[in-house]
Amino acid sequence: MAADRLRVGGISFCFLMLAASLAQAQQGLADTVARLKPAIVAVGTFQKTRSPSFLFRGTGFAVGDGTLIATAAHVVAESMQVENQEVMMVLVHGTSASQPQGREAKAIAVDKAHDVALLRITGPPLPVVTLGSSDAVRDGQAVAFTGFPLGTRLGFHPVTHRAIVAAIVPATLPSPNAANLDARVIQGIKEGTFDLFQLDATAYPGHSGSPLYDASSAEVIGIVNMGWLKGTKDAAIGQPSGISLAVPVRYLQSLLTNLR
Repeated sequence: MAADRLRVGGISFCFLMLAASLAQAQQGLADTVARLKPAIVAVGTFQKTRSPSFLFRGTGFAVGDGTLIATAAHVVAESMQVENQEVMMVLVHGTSASQPQGREAKAIAVDKAHDVALLRITGPPLPVVTLGSSDAVRDGQAVAFTGFPLGTRLGFHPVTHRAIVAAIVPATLPSPNAANLDARVIQGIKEGTFDLFQLDATAYPGHSGSPLYDASSAEVIGIVNMGWLKGTKDAAIGQPSGISLAVPVRYLQSLLTNLR
């Protein structure tokens, strides 16, 4: 009887310790999200005479001196109606979620090969994220990403998703036959492959440009990317796969280094 009570007590203690550990992890992520949210912005174009005047294109986040915004290269508008005074713009935290503040933006560095870009915004600097090392990322690592999966239709509300790094995979998959070798896949083969972080959570087009960060340290290790999914993975597989991917932050760090 005494041995049984000890065994039950030991099991109960283990469950209590596990529950405490999970609660601590959840609190840690909540603190991380609270620190990161002021750095998250919505990226789009603005034209005063248009309705709506702001057209959302993706997510970004403040880095460097706080006037630099990191995002995915395919989020950056390649052409705008300059004659109608259309400009790049980001929305930042304002007095309320329904009244974000608009800041004019300009692309100053674009790496189309790795699909990362930097914008420079007007106005005072924003709070910035801390960039980590993508070289140390491992399969199974707990991560999260914050962005605008539905754009800003419901107000300025950055949304956070938890995930793990499910795998570290090449950016270009070999196609099963020549018919699936589209221009982007061919270009990727010519330029050489590089690794992407595959996630076990669903990212949506509005998440493109969102920071992927370590759930405990808040260090950004990647940029969530839907362009590679649509342009290479799904083309090779033949049908939409639902796989979410992120580009390692080292390519963003290279852009920042080249600006100095």
